[in-house]
Amino acid sequence: MIYTEITPNPATLKFVTQKILLPKGSADFVNVEAATDSPLAQIVFGLAFVKSVFISANFVTVTKEADTAWETAIPPIKKAIAAFLESGQPAIKGQDAEEESDVEEDETVKRIKQLLDDNIRPAVAMDGGDVIFDSFTDGVVRLKMQGACSGCPSSTMTLKMGIEGLLTRMVPGVVSVESI
Repeated sequence: MIYTEITPNPATLKFVTQKILLPKGSADFVNVEAATDSPLAQIVFGLAFVKSVFISANFVTVTKEADTAWETAIPPIKKAIAAFLESGQPAIKGQDAEEESDVEEDETVKRIKQLLDDNIRPAVAMDGGDVIFDSFTDGVVRLKMQGACSGCPSSTMTLKMGIEGLLTRMVPGVVSVESI
């Protein structure tokens, strides 16, 4: 069963499955060329009106071209996702391989990432997106907004009012948050 959920971004819908697509993390594909390692994204990009594809734990967020109505887009997207699920392929080739990091993170970065994982990312995932930590330099946290959050009219408010407010209150040294 695949069902849809609206997101704050009117050009984007969240397609929720009963199957885990990515056991950890998320993947954001801004075009078909970026999706070479994702059989799922390639199938969805096979639909001419698909602009971008975002894959997370149990959902796919699809952004469509402005001139396509959701009423005509939803059935073929559901069909494409269902065909992928029946294939038994992984959503991302080699997704089970864990990446090990030799980089030692300082306590501030660890705290920022923990707050993002515990407080921010679950809420943003409910709206069909994700927030990925990029860097922390000179008091500025740089984050990448993905999925429904990328290009969403309310993402700036989420970033400044929500995420920046939490991080500046909870992490000494954080002065501001920027989107990259």
